[in-house]
Amino acid sequence: MSALAKDFALVSRYIRSLHGRSQPILVQANDGLLYVVKSTNNLQGPNLLFNESVGTELYRSCGLPTPEWKPLLITRGFIYQYSSCLVEVPAEFEIPEVSLCFGSRFLGTEHTRLLEILPGTFFHRVRNRIDFWAAWLLDICADHADHRQTIFTEGPGERLQAHFIDHGHLFGGPNGDLQTDPLKSKYLDDRAYPDIDTEHIERVVKRLQRLDVDRIWQLVRALPMEWPSESALRGFQRTLNRLADRSFLQRTADTILDPDTRRPSSAQNRWGPVAIGTASVVGLPHLSSIHNQRITVGLGLDGSQSGC
Repeated sequence: MSALAKDFALVSRYIRSLHGRSQPILVQANDGLLYVVKSTNNLQGPNLLFNESVGTELYRSCGLPTPEWKPLLITRGFIYQYSSCLVEVPAEFEIPEVSLCFGSRFLGTEHTRLLEILPGTFFHRVRNRIDFWAAWLLDICADHADHRQTIFTEGPGERLQAHFIDHGHLFGGPNGDLQTDPLKSKYLDDRAYPDIDTEHIERVVKRLQRLDVDRIWQLVRALPMEWPSESALRGFQRTLNRLADRSFLQRTADTILDPDTRRPSSAQNRWGPVAIGTASVVGLPHLSSIHNQRITVGLGLDGSQSGC
């Protein structure tokens, strides 16, 4: 089994199942940290782990807060010991002997309060509200086919920090075939978006264009060979092409700033080609050429666990 060069950890303890269509679970790994785990045999689609991992790196490279991730090794022994964490899959799906899964760092700690939905009066406490504009612009470029998911951590002085999570619907979704709508890819509560002027939106555009493309491609080439697909790679390359196109970014930014555009009744006519886009896919490597380095994971790891 091939694995990526990025350090991985061994899942050591099941905590609980979490809500969500991808049926994530909360676990502890042998590095002592807690992770939200999504597996290859999820019910959403084959591109999910690629989208989550590359989407996380894309967000981080653009300076947007999102939890760190790590590949996590889940063994058959772990799955048998913690039967309650099994993903509900059709009977014909075979549980893999060794499974590398996507693990997103769980941000909650003994001293950190997590909030998923904010009352309207709380948004003035969010210190990085400008990031919602950058995230929306990035999601449009990346064909995000779902509403932007966000959690908030509460720090000293009751200040809140937004963290963008759940990137599985980037690049056209878990199967790479969803039609995208820029209105759908925004955060559901408009009150998260502060008033912004031309100078600030210009900074947002420049921020997205500082993306380290070479670094992102290095990560893609190092992913487990089971994660990338042709459709995922096409969606990813289309995203890079859009981010490199300053005129596309500026047009899109101008459009999302228009209050009339953000009304669903007028969105279809006003978005025009920005909604899905047809940026040419330049320099897309064939799937077989992606993996120039493979590291073997020992199959002897038994995933010994402690109690629930």
